[in-house]
Amino acid sequence: MSEALVATQAPGTDTPVPGASGARSFWRRLRAQRAALVAAVVVALLVLVALFAPLLTALEGQDPTTYHPSLIDSARGGVPVGSFGGMSAHHWLGVEPQTGRDLFARLVYGARVSLGVALAATVVQVVIGITIGVAAALGSRWVDQLLSRVTDIIVAMPLMIMSLALLAIVPSSFPRPVLVTLVIGLIAWGNIAKIVRAQTLTLKGLDYVSAARLSGWGTWRIARRELLPGLAAPVITYAALLVPINISVEAALSFLGVGVKPPTPSWGQMLTAADVWYQAAPQYLLFPAGALFVTVLALTVLGDGVRTALDPRAASRLRVGAGRRRGAGTGSGKGADA
Repeated sequence: MSEALVATQAPGTDTPVPGASGARSFWRRLRAQRAALVAAVVVALLVLVALFAPLLTALEGQDPTTYHPSLIDSARGGVPVGSFGGMSAHHWLGVEPQTGRDLFARLVYGARVSLGVALAATVVQVVIGITIGVAAALGSRWVDQLLSRVTDIIVAMPLMIMSLALLAIVPSSFPRPVLVTLVIGLIAWGNIAKIVRAQTLTLKGLDYVSAARLSGWGTWRIARRELLPGLAAPVITYAALLVPINISVEAALSFLGVGVKPPTPSWGQMLTAADVWYQAAPQYLLFPAGALFVTVLALTVLGDGVRTALDPRAASRLRVGAGRRRGAGTGSGKGADA
């Protein structure tokens, strides 16, 4: 990580002041936030579950698509046989109503879809946002005006309505996880483009960028060598907060029936199928809803922790506050002595 990642601007000047230890400073600030560390552990476990879903289901001896009609009570409308939704040594979380598919297998494979779509959509948003934002800030006045107006239109578009419209007209033969990823990524890049444009305009006025321009460097070389490192902190911060938003959007689209289609498992799709079973088989609703809640909460807390750790003013604010408190305490002591 370059020093430009943690460079700040000295008060009253345009001179960048590099952070004391770069990556070490970031990790020190992040480790100081216990909630962010717990969230990071939870996110890491969820990623491992998604990556090793085939291994976990093999240990259980099940898969997410095999039907088990013998485990369904057809006389009661398809409710799983046995207590707690058919939980057993062979079906750790029970089975799905009506189909008898293993609930644990569908849950861990659903993590692959939900996390994969959210992360891939975030990458698409970041790439488009950085490209448009930097091009608008470094381009001519007309280029800036054009790209800024396009960005305003993208920001004003209602994400859910546009996603519903696009997903409804695309042929069902197109892979749905890829389609959902592209739809979310291509519609929701406007905010990050605005952030990148504003930050690039700020960085353009710094001395080291002006020096690079005077030395004869081209526009895109300056962008690659001088501006992109300075954009890393705000982009990483916003991207960390985009992931839980994209998970919620994917779950909502699947819940509305236009996202990932069966038999591919998805948490939002499982919630859609569970809305009529919350009384007869409550675990079918509670497990995917709980997994979605924990994932979004952990990613949100982690994103906020990353934002705080990357904020070069956070430590200075703490130091100033501590200094004021010490000064106030010293002054009060002197007053008492007097």
